Amino acid sequence: MALRRAAEPDQIALALAQICSQAGVAVMDVYESDFAARAKTDRSPVTDADERAEAIILEALDAVFPGIPVLAEEQFEKGNCPDTEDHFFLVDPVDGTREFVNKNGEFTVNIALIAHRRPMAGCVFAPALKRLYCGGETAYAGPVSSGDDVTADFLVPIRGREIPSDQLVAVMSRSHLDEQTKAWAEAAGVTDAVSAGSSLKFCLLAEGRADVYPRFGPTMEWDTAAGHAVLNAAGGQVVKPDGSDFLYGKTAERFLNGAFIARARR
Repeated sequence: MALRRAAEPDQIALALAQICSQAGVAVMDVYESDFAARAKTDRSPVTDADERAEAIILEALDAVFPGIPVLAEEQFEKGNCPDTEDHFFLVDPVDGTREFVNKNGEFTVNIALIAHRRPMAGCVFAPALKRLYCGGETAYAGPVSSGDDVTADFLVPIRGREIPSDQLVAVMSRSHLDEQTKAWAEAAGVTDAVSAGSSLKFCLLAEGRADVYPRFGPTMEWDTAAGHAVLNAAGGQVVKPDGSDFLYGKTAERFLNGAFIARARR
């Protein structure tokens, strides 16, 4: 399916979900083996799962959405940076590599379509947890195993809950919690916190299990775009701490994100 005006965001999200399911087979093959992690130039870990899954995703995106540029984490590491002016895909083949290496299951396959700097559709798939989230205009979630044919029958609509005026539940990073995030949470009235790895933090908001996700530490665009798309579709939002739009295609910053606050409802 080439990207056309007639293409509905939910149809795009389901197509991305199918690609994530396919990539999950390669991810789980490595996860269940005696694999070794390597360090990239930025000292972050990478495994064979990242590279195998990304190759599958790139081939599938080219077949289903020909001509749409793709900014993928491992390709970017090799110096490949496409045009991001109009529509482009953001791909993180294994988000939460530390969770992958630690074998706690909280890693995801992420694909998002960006349109004019904002997420239009996305999918977050947690293959070890057999849980998939996707969204365009509506957010969906359901039990999916790697390699499944993903159809709407697998999934049910989800929506973020109303945010209370006090006693907020915050999602905190399992691997990257910092003092600035803790200070914001205290000032905002957070009284309880849940931990999650990778982009699953956005998904906890999207399915009504928490209220806010503050993040002041650095992330890359491919870390956040798919979860952002799902949360948007569930009625939530992601903004900068000052309330301004959180945008993508930040070429001058080499696609490095600044701080953001994700909320379960706009």
